[in-house]
Parts: sequence; C-alpha cells; structure tokens
Amino acid sequence: MPELPDVLLYVSALERLLRGATIRQLHIRSPFVLRTFEPDPSNIDGKCIEGFSHRGKRIVWHLEGDRHLVFHPMVAGRFHWKTKDVRPTGKNDLLAVATDCGTLMFTEASSKKRAGLWILCSLDAVNALDPGGLDVLTCTTAEFRERLQSENNTLKRALADPRRFTGIGNAYGDKILHAARLSPLRKTQQLSDEEVVKLHNAVRQCLTEWIERLAKKWGDKFPEKVTAFHPEMAVHGKFDQPCPVCAAPVQRIRYADNECNYCARCQTGGRVLADRSLSRLLKDNWPRNIDELES
Repeated sequence: MPELPDVLLYVSALERLLRGATIRQLHIRSPFVLRTFEPDPSNIDGKCIEGFSHRGKRIVWHLEGDRHLVFHPMVAGRFHWKTKDVRPTGKNDLLAVATDCGTLMFTEASSKKRAGLWILCSLDAVNALDPGGLDVLTCTTAEFRERLQSENNTLKRALADPRRFTGIGNAYGDKILHAARLSPLRKTQQLSDEEVVKLHNAVRQCLTEWIERLAKKWGDKFPEKVTAFHPEMAVHGKFDQPCPVCAAPVQRIRYADNECNYCARCQTGGRVLADRSLSRLLKDNWPRNIDELES
C-alpha cells in the first residue's frame, strides 16, 4: 500500500501535471470503484482542477465549483500518466480521467478490488473521510506521546493506525521501529519518556529521508510502479537476510495478509518473537533467542 512518502510523491506529480487543467470526461470501466451515487460522474465534466491534497492515504483532487475527487489506492491501486487520450480497457484499469493535457489512469492489480473513488460536493464531506491521524512530521513530541499512548496496543499496530498517525503502514512501520531499536510487540504504554522521544525522532527521520529520496529518484517524471517496499530498507521484506547493522538474520511475524519484519539482535534483546502459526507448530522446538536460531 502506498504510504506517506508515496502519497506525497503522487500529490506533487499531479500538481505539476494537472493543476489548471480541465477535465473532459471521467471514463469508469469498473462500476464498483465509484463509492458515491451523487453527484453523477458527468457533473465534473468541464471542471478546472484547482489543486491536490491528501487526507491520510487518500489523494484529493480539488475542482472548481466545490467539487472534489477522493481516491483511496488501498493496497494495489496506482495512478499512471498517459500523454494521449486513452480509455480504460485493460483488466486492471478501473477508470480514466481525461483532461485537455493528457489522461490519468487509475488501476488495481488485485482481484479483491478495494480501491475506491468518492465524488463529493463540499470540503466538509472530504474532511469527513479523514480518519484523523496526527501529522507526524509537524507534531510536537508531547502530541506524539499523547496519541501514541491513547490506547495500550503494540507499537506496530499503533504506528499503522490511521486514527492515530497519518500515512504510516506496514513497510515504514518496520523501518521506523528498526531505526528506533524497539520491538514491534512492545506495548505503547510501556515506553519510557526517552523511548517515546527516540521513536518520534525515528518517525520523522525515516519519513523525511524517503520523501527526499523518492523526490530525487523521480524528479519531473510521473512515478510508476509506486511501492512502499524498497530494497534499501533495513528489514522490511528482508526475511532471513542479514540485518545491515548487526548481520543477524531478519525475522518475521506473519498475520492475516501481512508480515512484520524485525531484527532480534537490534530490537528485542536477541529474543525471537513467536510467529502465530510456526511457533505453535514447533512448540518446544521454537528458538528462544537469535543464538539458538543461528546454531
């Protein structure tokens, strides 16, 4: 799923290409993608695009006449820029926004079809979709601590909760916790004041670093193949590969459709955290620490 650095990358590219452009027509190929029934999609034909913003992981197009398009890519939704007037015909094509300077295609490479578009008639309606996460790049440490410890959950769950923080998901959550040297299963209310400061600094440092990296990588090009996974990340998606800090094999915890990656030596004092499925299968043979695992 695109996370904050990826969302900001899209917003910047869309601002550069489409601010001031006029929408000719919205071509919807997959009806399920449209999550509102009023106004009619034809209501935005001929509207000028006045700018772009985001609400969490949702990307907002602001049109003249107080009309707004809100796109939520979810896991597999992506934008693609076409310089010509093209229609959505491919199996992954959800819709196309044809403008007087090109076409923006919205696709989803998944059979689950979670991505969505809302056509809204007021900024209040747009704000109502905002889950209310705190802007981690601008908030104070006191504000960060209050939101972090508002419930006593694991750090991994808390960071990815869109009601607490904006734009952090599975990938950057792993990156942040590794940088902060904190276990993903530590409870939020167990953290000392020093650890809260360390975590907040890691959040800002990691997200700022990747916002700058992605901006430099794509420059004036429209970003394609946007993903929250990057080979340069320390532990996310690196199961059984060496940690770049201590060379211990990266561990994982699998749950639902996701997995959490961490370094036992850097983050958990050497303890290998129980995987819900594998640890139950191995029982007493489950390694208690990284040294047992490596031996």
